[in-house]
Amino acid sequence: MTTPHSVDHDLIQAATQVAAARSRGDNHTVAAAARDRDGRIITAMNAYHFTGGPCAELVVIGAAAAQGAYDLVTMVAVGGRGVIPPCGRCRQVMLDYFPDLRVIVGAGGRPRAVPVAELLPESYRWQDHQEHDDDQQEHDGRTTTP
Repeated sequence: MTTPHSVDHDLIQAATQVAAARSRGDNHTVAAAARDRDGRIITAMNAYHFTGGPCAELVVIGAAAAQGAYDLVTMVAVGGRGVIPPCGRCRQVMLDYFPDLRVIVGAGGRPRAVPVAELLPESYRWQDHQEHDDDQQEHDGRTTTP
């Protein structure tokens, strides 16, 4: 396990191994690995498609949910050239699903773990614009029953 400020090299290695073993042509070129709060590592591959197939980071979020890992704490994506930063769509999804997530970025053998919020400064946050059921009912003039 790692401390909150250290780089999870085991996670990088897990993604690197999956990328090396499972990359197939242009369809699967990037692997992602995520660690949940319990220490489990979940891995996945991207599913490239010209219509905008999911990046490896989004696939690993779904794979984690399928395994009951709903509290991801660190994530990394790795391609043929090593650690790669998440795209804008992935950054937004990560921030919305896991606001406390640390993302490993940094190419050239100098990885660092940063809070996902630092990857999207002054970002839109989906949860900030959702009304809770009680708030909506009060707004609509409805009341809840005890």
